[in-house]
Amino acid sequence: MRLTNCLRDFKKVGELTKKYANFPDSYIKRSMEKVVWKTPQNNPRYLPRTVKKKKYHFSEHRPWSMPFSSQNNFGDLKPKAFLEPIKEWSIFKGDRVEILVGPDKGKQGIVGHVIQERNWVIVDGLNCEIDEVAHYKGHLSMVQMKEIPLLVTSEVSLVDPSDLQGCTIEWRFTESGDKVRVSSRSGKIIPIPSLAKQTYDYKTPNTYKESEKDTTGDDIKKITFLPLLKTFEMDVMDEMDIKEDRVPAPTYWY
Repeated sequence: MRLTNCLRDFKKVGELTKKYANFPDSYIKRSMEKVVWKTPQNNPRYLPRTVKKKKYHFSEHRPWSMPFSSQNNFGDLKPKAFLEPIKEWSIFKGDRVEILVGPDKGKQGIVGHVIQERNWVIVDGLNCEIDEVAHYKGHLSMVQMKEIPLLVTSEVSLVDPSDLQGCTIEWRFTESGDKVRVSSRSGKIIPIPSLAKQTYDYKTPNTYKESEKDTTGDDIKKITFLPLLKTFEMDVMDEMDIKEDRVPAPTYWY
């Protein structure tokens, strides 16, 4: 089997990004889509054809945001990125990690952003570079500190909570059947932080406050359909209290 068959499809969005978005997949797909040309509708002279962008360049911007759309204009060529396939993702938002490369090598920080499409994580306040925001002639430049993404495969490692040292982890099952992360060195369980459940709408599911347009839990549990052994016509007749007294004539098949 070729190695390219194992690589992730660059046209797809990572599962962690979808969970954070809390949006339907159709909305994310529609936000990313770049349609350049489309045949007129309801015109029999044209066959249905659509020309749209097929490959996208993922960065630290969310796929449904405007910066992502501006970076993926039709006709713009971006350098191709090769990713190491990861069978099971093991680093989540809120994890304490240790940086293995760069000027902040050996320092520990909290993961604030996960970009699964590029195998990246962003550690809050570490691995930064100075980015020039604006420059005016005769005035001082405006700069800001910007975190640079790090590869989860070779540039960061999870911190073992028992000794606060970097370690490798394994996924195992407990006696109750729960899937947990376990440190390969000490055998201690590394729990998944609560920030991993944070979405675009709430920090944790328990702290979310329903609004007027939300579907309440009582409406979801309400039974609105009862399956019966009836046809559509028979169901309508029962609802309208229509009685059928006619007897169908016998039919014969030869």
